[in-house]
Amino acid sequence: MSTVQPFKVYAIRYATVARHASENFIGGDPHERGMDMDYFVWVAISDSKTWVIDTGFNQAAAIKRKRNFLRCPTEGLKLLGVDAEQVEDVIVTHLHYDHIGNFDLFPNARFHLQDAELNYATGRYMSKPFFSGAYEVDEVVAIVRNVYAGRVSFHAGDVQLAPNISLHLIGGHTKGLQCVRLWTDNGWLVLASDASHYLANMNEGRPFPIVAEVTTMIDGWDKLRSLADDPRRIIPGHDPEVMKRYQSPTHAMEGIVVRLDE
Repeated sequence: MSTVQPFKVYAIRYATVARHASENFIGGDPHERGMDMDYFVWVAISDSKTWVIDTGFNQAAAIKRKRNFLRCPTEGLKLLGVDAEQVEDVIVTHLHYDHIGNFDLFPNARFHLQDAELNYATGRYMSKPFFSGAYEVDEVVAIVRNVYAGRVSFHAGDVQLAPNISLHLIGGHTKGLQCVRLWTDNGWLVLASDASHYLANMNEGRPFPIVAEVTTMIDGWDKLRSLADDPRRIIPGHDPEVMKRYQSPTHAMEGIVVRLDE
């Protein structure tokens, strides 16, 4: 792998909300205060290529869903020298509102999505609020419009996008949830996204309550472990521990951006 360009990988925190344990774990005590949920987008930067992973949500969505909106994710990208309007490729881990909400801020990007995710988000289960609650129908329709515009690259399962980056179908949380595997100076790093919202979901075997298939979610944790060189290089999707365990690149980015590959 010495000839393969490594990525610098960053998490950008753009929103947060207080949670109870019952909202984070199936069977969690509804009276027990759980850990807060942080919201992230991610970016991987090599010498020749930048990939944005997910696009977050905006202030209108935060008001609607009672989230504490801290900043537009594109502000964090700007701190890293990335202009959202110039981004060419966005990986969409899945189509929940907090992962595709700012798609319109990336007017020149191609969106990378699993076949299974769009099939799920436009299929029979969306007539049931349990499954559709984390989707915004206008955003799903907008992605369909982008399909017709030729701006969506579909993937059917695991795919190697380049020698230093691959996508892996996980499922569980949604039918088409995918994680991202990235080569870094310290080996393979895996952005789990919502395959494990918190480290505790995976490490303690406690599934997250928003789920399409619980058994598939649990199998997905084993897949995450098989993809990373070290379990410590599996990055959960919403865990506030991310901001504590990793360092900001500069003082100006503290509380906003942390680097994950160091």
